Formats: sequence, structure tokens, C-alpha cells
Amino acid sequence: MAVRKASDVFVECLEAEGVTHVFGIPGEETLDLNESLADSSIQFVPVRHEQGGAYMADVCGRLTGRAGVCLGTLGPGAMNLVTAVADAYLDRAPLVALTGQSDLERMHKESHQYIDIVRVMRPITKWNARLADPNIIPEVVRKAFKVAESEKPGATHIELPEDVMEAETDSAEPLPRRTPVQPEPAARELLKAADLIRGALNPVALVGNGVVRGRAAPALREFVRATGIPVAETFMGKGAMDPDDPNSLGAVGLQAGDYKMAGFEVADLVLAIGYDLVEHAPKHWNPARDKTIVCIDTLPAEIDDHFVPEVELVGDIYHVLSRLGEECRHVPHSGGSDQLREVVQSYFEASKNDGHFPMQPPRALWEIRRALGREDILVSDVGLHKLWIGRMFPAYEPNTVLIANGLAGMGFAVPAAIAAKLVHPDRNVVAVNGDGGFLMNCQELETAVRLRTPFVSVVWENRQFGSIVWKQDKRFGRHFGTDFTNPDFVKLAEAFGMPAWRCESVDDFGERLRGALALDVPSLIVVPIDYSLDVAISEELGAETVAT
Repeated sequence: MAVRKASDVFVECLEAEGVTHVFGIPGEETLDLNESLADSSIQFVPVRHEQGGAYMADVCGRLTGRAGVCLGTLGPGAMNLVTAVADAYLDRAPLVALTGQSDLERMHKESHQYIDIVRVMRPITKWNARLADPNIIPEVVRKAFKVAESEKPGATHIELPEDVMEAETDSAEPLPRRTPVQPEPAARELLKAADLIRGALNPVALVGNGVVRGRAAPALREFVRATGIPVAETFMGKGAMDPDDPNSLGAVGLQAGDYKMAGFEVADLVLAIGYDLVEHAPKHWNPARDKTIVCIDTLPAEIDDHFVPEVELVGDIYHVLSRLGEECRHVPHSGGSDQLREVVQSYFEASKNDGHFPMQPPRALWEIRRALGREDILVSDVGLHKLWIGRMFPAYEPNTVLIANGLAGMGFAVPAAIAAKLVHPDRNVVAVNGDGGFLMNCQELETAVRLRTPFVSVVWENRQFGSIVWKQDKRFGRHFGTDFTNPDFVKLAEAFGMPAWRCESVDDFGERLRGALALDVPSLIVVPIDYSLDVAISEELGAETVAT
């Protein structure tokens, strides 16, 4: 077998995994790797901050199910990846992070820029390793991708010491990809679940990220048609159900009363389908611990004293729902309540006639929904606007509203929108940012212009960290440490070479947005926003229960 440079073998293994893009910043310790990438079929995308590159890899993984790849060098470059790697870990997005490192011979002592990144990454990855020998490259790469893409997916990490990457090796060829194996629930467990469902008087379903991730929405919708069981969605489960379906209860989790108004309080059975506790604790919908729970997920249920399933159906969610639906057809049910959906929809529909300026969130979201098609994508950054989007924005298909809700880190939207356009160049993409989160990764506008990924950045401007103002006002009757000034966002965007506008009236926004979506370059719209309308929208729904 021919002797080759280790970095060449490593990149061949990435190609064998189907990698098309690597997002990151090159460093002195990744010189060999970057040269190998330059001579490969993989496009290396230089970004302007490693966190932005990792968010791009995160969203590529979410939308494709194949691990996105990001790159940072040693020390500060690797540390800059950490927040977005943790986001992929908690939001269950397959991602492989690559970091350079100093020579192996320096790692036992104090050394310039040396940090033990393997130890840093340990709590925020499913698996991570230092590549200490060029001969194990095929095994390490295959394992990193297999673990990242297996349920529940998430982040993995490979550290690449400089002397290992430049070494020569006659290592074997890349190992073949294999589809991760999914278990199947035992027939007796499936029949037990079917008996519970048939015997329930007021069943409801709570659907989460796992249904979207598992491409199981068609099976869910057919299951609902067969059984009549109504469905509430978490923020990251949005789009699993068509919001116009009479059995759709809407998105829950913002307020303590959501579940009561959606019918959970009187439910005798809750089907938790792809539900992830990292989004919203079960104590909010099972406070008395009295619900019979059937859990349908890809892994056994997390331990929580408010979440003790009577039956766990562990396996491919699509397949489990299909089998369960066959067992439970034509069983009359009367669970769930339309109250929550009706309250939210009434606010949303009424907002189209709201002439208030600065704009209030429902009208801004109504204009965005009007401008986008069913398959188009809205990306939400993190802040008070995320709560409005999670609560109110209708999603008609899975993965058309991208929300970071596990780690929930600000600065997500701009790099996420770039990745969304790379994966779905035929779809319109809108990124909604607060003026706080926008400046955290606005440097990636240069990346967007360079790549010509045409999406619209909508910046809701109120010159405050709005979600913290909201919570402080509720708790203390005042707010503090939350006010700031902004640059001229229009001039800032123009400095990046993008068209940009500032809205001067309510009607201006819809017109500008539709015009911007018709362009073949990225653009930006500044919307002065008025958050005086409480996102809680109704005292009847109780206090808020989620963080932004």
C-alpha cells in the first residue's frame, strides 16, 4: 500500500463519510489538513469566528441528518467552538468538531497555546478523542461520525496533533459507512401500549424534537388521523403537525397554564413522542405525577420523578407510530382542548390589522408568515423574539422553524441561515434576530456575501436585552443592566456589501421583506419593535416557565 501523508488519509475518510463542507478558520497547527482539504472534493469554508462555523455545521447536521463538520486550531480557536458544539450536543444535531493541536511531545508540560481540549470537550460531546497515531485514522473518523449520527445524535470531537497530521502512513482505506442500527420494541410492549391507548378516555400526545429529527411527521399525522389523539408540540417539535389540523393543540411550554388549556390537566394518558426533557421539564405537564405515560423514543427514557413511563417503545419513531396506529385505528377519543390554540390564533389573526409602530411582535410575525411558503425556513435567534416565534409562528412542515432550545445560545441565527441556504438553496430563508444576539455573530454576514447565500436578516431593534427586561419587570417591577446602544445596522450591512433597509412604518416591513426575498444576495431589514405587548398574552395562562 502506498505511503501517504496522514492528513491526506484523514480527508479521504471525510470524503467517504459524504462530507461536502468544512466550516472553520485555518491555523498554524492545521496547515497539512487545510492543504489536504484544498486538494479534495470538500469545500473548506473560511468563517469569521469559529463559533459561527460550528453553528453552520450544527444546522447542516440538523437539516440533513449527516454530521456537519467544523474546524478550529488549538487553544483559542478550539475554545471558540465550545458554545456551538454544546448547542449541537443539547439540541441533538450531528456534528464532528476538528481541532488542531501542538506536537505530542509538548503535551506533558506548559506550552504556548496548549490547553487540554479533549478534557474541555468531554462534557459537551458524545465522544471525543486525540488522534495520537496516524494508523488509526480510519477507525477514529468512522467512530466520530457513527457516534455523532446515532440516536440521540449530537457532537463528537477529534483533536489532531500537528506532528501526527504531517506524518506519513500506509494506513488502510476509509472504513465503509453503515446506517446506525435502531432497535425494535418487543411485540408485547407494543400491544400493552395499544391496550392503554384503547382504554384511555382523554389521551393527548406531546411531540418533540425526536419526531422532526427522525423524519417521522408523516407517520405522526397518519397516527393522528387513525386514532384522533390530539397533539401538542414543543418549540423544537414545531411543524410535526399541520397547525390547521383540528387535532393540533399548538406549541406548549411558554407558560404554566399552557398544558391545562391544551387539555393535559384532565388527560388520563400522555403519549410522549420524541419528547426531550432538555427542552421543557415534565413537572410542568405532570405536576401531580398521576399521568399514565407511554414513551415513544429512540432511546430509553431519562430518569425523572415526573416522567415514569408505563410503557417505553424504543426504536425508529416512524416505524413505531406506523405499527401502533394499525393497532389503534377507529378508537373514539375526546382528549385535548382547543383553548390554547384558539387564544394564540386569535392574537395572531387580529395582528394583521395592527397599525401600531414601532411594530409589535405578532404583526411582524404575521408579515413573515405571509411572505414565506410552507417549505420556506424561519431561523430564530435566542431572546424574547424566540418566545414569540415558539408561541405563535405557524410551522406547516418539519424543520421549517429552526429554534435553539436545548442550550439556547444567542448568536445562532445568522450562521444557521447560511447553512440552511447551503442545504436548501431553493427555499426562502428568513433569520429573525434581536439586536442583542445579532451583534454576537454579525461578522458572518461577510461569509454570507462571499458565499452568495441569499437570506434575509430581520433585526428586531429595541436597544435592550428584551427577555431579561421582561423577566426583571415581572419579578422586581423594574429592570437594570439591560440597556445598550446600537450601530446603524443599515450602514453596517452596507459595509458588508449587502442591501439593507430600515422600516419607517408597519406597511413598510411586508413590502421590504417580499422585495428582499426576491433578491439573489443576502440582505438585512431593521424593524423597530415594541415589546410592551406581553408575550404571556393572557393572565389565564399563568407565569412563564421557560428560559429564552
